[in-house]
Amino acid sequence: MSMRIESESVVSLSGQAVSIHDESVILLCASLFYFRIPPELWQERLEQVREAGYNCIDVYFPWNFHEPHEGIWDFTGMRDADTFLRLAGEAGLWVVARPGPYICSEWDGGALPSYLYAKEPAMRIRDNDPVFLQHVARWYAQILPILGRHEATRGGSVIFVQLDNELDFYDCSDPAGYMAALRDMASAHGISVPLIACAGQGGLLQASGLTQGVVPTCNFYPDDRDPQFESKVLHYREVLRGMGVPLLVTETNRSHYLLRRLLSAGTKLLGPYLQVSGTNFGFTNATNNWGRPLAFLTSDYDFGGMISPEGHLRDEAREAKLLARLIRAYGRAIAEAEPDSGGYWSVEGDTEGVFGPYALRLEGGGELIFVTNGEDRPKSIGLLRDPGTRVSLSGTWTLAASRSLALPADVPLSLWGMPGRLISSTAELYMVEQHKEGAVLAFHMEGDAGEIALAVEAALEPIAEGMQVVNREGQFQLRLSGAETAFCRFPLKDGRQFTVIVTTRLKALLTEAIHLDGTMTVSTLQPASHSSDPLPAPAWQFGTREGWRPPIQAVSVRTSGAKAEFLERLGVYRGYAWYEAKANRIDADRQLQGFLVRQASDVVSLYADGTYLGTWTPGGASVFVPVEGPGAERMERIQARVEIWGHSNFDDIRLPALRLPSLKGMEGIVAITAIHDITANWRVNPDVGHSPDGVDANAADVLWPVVGFGSWLTSDHPSQHLFRRSYIPGDRGNAWTLHFPKLQGHARLWVNGADAGPIHPMNPFIDLTPYATPGQELRLEVYLQRTMGQPAGQVLVYEGIEASEFSIAAAEEAQLKAEADQAAASAAPKELPVKLGSGEVGWLFAHIPNSAQGKGWRVRAAGSGLKLTVFMDERIVGRLWLPGGAGRPTMTGGSADSSYMPGPWFHDGQAQLSIFLEAVDEPTPGNLDRLEFISV
Repeated sequence: MSMRIESESVVSLSGQAVSIHDESVILLCASLFYFRIPPELWQERLEQVREAGYNCIDVYFPWNFHEPHEGIWDFTGMRDADTFLRLAGEAGLWVVARPGPYICSEWDGGALPSYLYAKEPAMRIRDNDPVFLQHVARWYAQILPILGRHEATRGGSVIFVQLDNELDFYDCSDPAGYMAALRDMASAHGISVPLIACAGQGGLLQASGLTQGVVPTCNFYPDDRDPQFESKVLHYREVLRGMGVPLLVTETNRSHYLLRRLLSAGTKLLGPYLQVSGTNFGFTNATNNWGRPLAFLTSDYDFGGMISPEGHLRDEAREAKLLARLIRAYGRAIAEAEPDSGGYWSVEGDTEGVFGPYALRLEGGGELIFVTNGEDRPKSIGLLRDPGTRVSLSGTWTLAASRSLALPADVPLSLWGMPGRLISSTAELYMVEQHKEGAVLAFHMEGDAGEIALAVEAALEPIAEGMQVVNREGQFQLRLSGAETAFCRFPLKDGRQFTVIVTTRLKALLTEAIHLDGTMTVSTLQPASHSSDPLPAPAWQFGTREGWRPPIQAVSVRTSGAKAEFLERLGVYRGYAWYEAKANRIDADRQLQGFLVRQASDVVSLYADGTYLGTWTPGGASVFVPVEGPGAERMERIQARVEIWGHSNFDDIRLPALRLPSLKGMEGIVAITAIHDITANWRVNPDVGHSPDGVDANAADVLWPVVGFGSWLTSDHPSQHLFRRSYIPGDRGNAWTLHFPKLQGHARLWVNGADAGPIHPMNPFIDLTPYATPGQELRLEVYLQRTMGQPAGQVLVYEGIEASEFSIAAAEEAQLKAEADQAAASAAPKELPVKLGSGEVGWLFAHIPNSAQGKGWRVRAAGSGLKLTVFMDERIVGRLWLPGGAGRPTMTGGSADSSYMPGPWFHDGQAQLSIFLEAVDEPTPGNLDRLEFISV
């Protein structure tokens, strides 16, 4: 495959470079997501990115953010993508536009509208499926005209449009057909800039289909100190160069240390993901597999990038400016540079943990030699080149801990309009200023010794300060001794001046300007000062209500239906739902053992006749809730408060809710009246072979050994056996479920010869009801494959009665806020701390003034056993889950105990804080000890 991508001579790609308006560029590209930042702050964030030296942003466009319900589109306010793109252009930033349809981004469902999941018959999402593509066409018809108006070809800033996202992580049956369909849609809407498709795990074919007109790109998330990283990157660079396109790294880690390593391998787009942090406002969080395996994404969306959710610049922003200045200093020469595979350079000295050297051949002559210290201690090293070359670096010098440097070798000074050559340097060139009177080059170094070698035709002896200058027939050695700032001024024969400045790395990070006279303008290092604001304690008000009862503002979506239903099938895509049903029992004299909640997610708080039983996060699996104690036999009503935390942004087979097309809520509830342990007395066929296929279901098993389930010992590894036994369903139930607790390995169940599916270790429940008739024998066969040491666990049968007469009500952001407003009217004054009984819920209110600086607050909650939904006036600004409770999942993506109140969202200097509290640790009360307000 070979391609050369051009876009009306505005954006063009070759194996060597990215060119925009006939200028070759290195794209330093920061993720900046308008949907996670208040629109009043878009311009400020864009300018911060530009100030940090970046020349590009990448931005997703979430489908389900703009189509919250099928056929209802919204591009206003925080969803005004058109205005955001206009502001990006005004800030001087190029844009990599990523409209999906799937975006990942730890966003609810990866931005796929969850109404798609409820369609019948089921469609194949993210695939060459005509039904799915019809829905994508509706989305593209909305978003692509907006992107088209802002294309570089039309005077705008959009230079690439990405199709889907990391498709190689997904089991797409026809990536070429799918990508071709998306490409054709983009073309039909007039998109003329290059189309790209990123590979998340290196599968260029699986991610792009190698579709004509679609450029494959790479996402790399390595250990920053992987010693083999450059080798991997160089491999992909060569593969893509053979296709006639450059290596574009659309996502990677945020450290500029790693970006330098990518640059050394010839990368032309450096795309650290999430350099600008944000907030998942409302019910936009995702769930995914970053836990054990289930994880809930926090509202705070912050991976430690250079700009915090509140807009604070972190230390990495200075590293960004240093790298950006280096790239700008070399200009076209580095934009069209290519890695040198000759291996002429070597390193000597303390080389353990030193990566490289890697040489980058500059266009027009010379090289940049990249050398990286992968350890947390400085190294004393030297660089050598093969004998016979005119470049040499004498002596040893210091490579600081965790540092990656790009050192010039044999670079013509004509690159900066000067005669002569920059022969070598143990200091990194980081900034250049050119004037009609001459040019000044600024270098930074660490340690007490170093050297810069220059070939300069000076008219007079140079003037130096802070360094020793040795003139050897027109070649000058600038011997550096670790002075904080040193300079050397060369008067040239043409009357101009050439100046070299050498400073410390700290001063380089703080440099504002450099001057021909050898002086520098340096900013002052200002420590961050974000502290609790000394405002008077808020006047809190508080009220509680029964946790199982839906608010009167909730919308009824099912009234006395016979069965439970998943929420998406009822038009509920986000927020809360309340299920209530009749807990049937055929025989009142049978002891209630508990409740089996079937296929439930995300957060399920269960009550029986108003008594709290606990909170679980089953991940779409079933969960058995034992019921003990007095009153259990009289329980008649079962209630569940269910919260959709978010649809998975990733596809993972380990739990049902981690599949992309997963449905939320529950499939049903069974009142369990008997639990049968059938672990004993299975017949085992030790000679089943490598597969259950072909086993005669009617084969006589009289001579098969009778053992406990999974207990046949063998020297085979892995072991592969077929276990068989019978079970007769009782006549006092209408629902039967097999449970294989603690099973590990690969297992599959057949019932009466019918394939009942795999038994998954993280969801080891199989519904026997479709196969069962009371009093009639069932034949159970389990094919079990295990590696040595994996347990087989038990085999249980839960027998009981399906709950019936379900009613379901639901509430999104607006309905919850309406309840808050009603509750506020009757709330009573309350001082913190607040304690809620296990299973109780309540509302906490206060009017909060804006911070003295007018930039808002970071509000941090301290306590235990509570889940908090935090409203700022009409908006949810945070969904928190404090430590405590067996049901609490892994919380990831940012802070799980704090939320951000943006300054621009205060009106007349005030905002009402309304916090929905849920005590979710059974049997321990929930405690909110304090709320700390930290001024932004």
